[in-house]
Amino acid sequence: MSSKQNHKIIKIAIAALALGVGAPVVANQTSNQVFAASAPYDTNEMRSFVRNTLAQNKVRGTVVVIKDGHAQQISYGYGYYGRRLGAGNTKVVYPVCSLQKVITGAIITQLISEGKFNQDTKISRWYPNLKNADKITVGNLLTHTSGLLATGTEVNQGINYSEGDAINWVINRVNQLREGNPGNFYYNNTNYILLAGIIRQVTNQSYEANVKSRIINKLGLKRTFFYPDIPKSKTDAISYTWRNKNYQNAQYVKRSLASQLPGAGNLFSTPMDYYRIQVALTDGRILTKDQFNYLTHLQSRVTSYSGGVYLKNNDNLKMAYGNLYGTHFGNWFQMTTDNQNGLIMFLNQTQNNEDQNKAIGYQILNHIKANTFTEK
Repeated sequence: MSSKQNHKIIKIAIAALALGVGAPVVANQTSNQVFAASAPYDTNEMRSFVRNTLAQNKVRGTVVVIKDGHAQQISYGYGYYGRRLGAGNTKVVYPVCSLQKVITGAIITQLISEGKFNQDTKISRWYPNLKNADKITVGNLLTHTSGLLATGTEVNQGINYSEGDAINWVINRVNQLREGNPGNFYYNNTNYILLAGIIRQVTNQSYEANVKSRIINKLGLKRTFFYPDIPKSKTDAISYTWRNKNYQNAQYVKRSLASQLPGAGNLFSTPMDYYRIQVALTDGRILTKDQFNYLTHLQSRVTSYSGGVYLKNNDNLKMAYGNLYGTHFGNWFQMTTDNQNGLIMFLNQTQNNEDQNKAIGYQILNHIKANTFTEK
């Protein structure tokens, strides 16, 4: 590295410290990127521990370890075995799956803060022909307490839906099936697809355009895309399972499946970009701390889930899990709500077992900061 490059990196680091944020240092780009000027712990030891833990459990993927405010990317295995693209390679992006829901919830919170509606507004304002819409509030959708039981949103219909057509498809499905009464928790993608439709109607722009302007462009994210926008220079990851050996039963997210899930699972990103989103949910760039508190403490919640995340341990921990039916992806994040410690884990080789994936993550979390995190 030239002295000129060194001088530039030092200037960036000094500027970042002055602003209270981290700047990247030179590191192994695919497996040991550290989003901070320096780290008060042994990053090589952490890298070895994480990679060994993934290897022992026969999973592959990319994780971001956050320890004392420092974010370190660590990868193991291939994100696309056939092309020999390592997990964490800058060309590889992963489906965000249900971890996208908090992004949708954040945009809804922005619109509430702008005075467009509130958490008690009935969704019949936007969906007059939807069954029970006059009994369901925006808050019900955000907390999965709408009573909507429509299944099959992740069963690939084999159609490349437009955003509007995907929302209409869900409305028709809701009207064809039995529904419950609002108030009980039932986790369902339908709730967040309908929220994407509300964002469309209120802003007169697509959900996708809102995410780009309010999240992606706002934060300067370089590796976060909707499926049709993934550039030719990059590729979405392929998922695998372990059956006597690695990289078996390859499955990827087809465009048609992604198109069915606006607001609930049609975004692709990386753990490091997702970390930046999590930080921005409370530092004022996406939401303020008060707005995030509003999102995660909606009046309609009946579990610790609200606005796309679960809060636990007296609100000191935030977390969410995501996967997609018919694939082997497994995403889990668990962080302290002050964003100082935690883990963001995007796995593309799993044994399709949520509890096992969380157990693997919990091993790493205990190594980051013992007696701080929860198993599930």
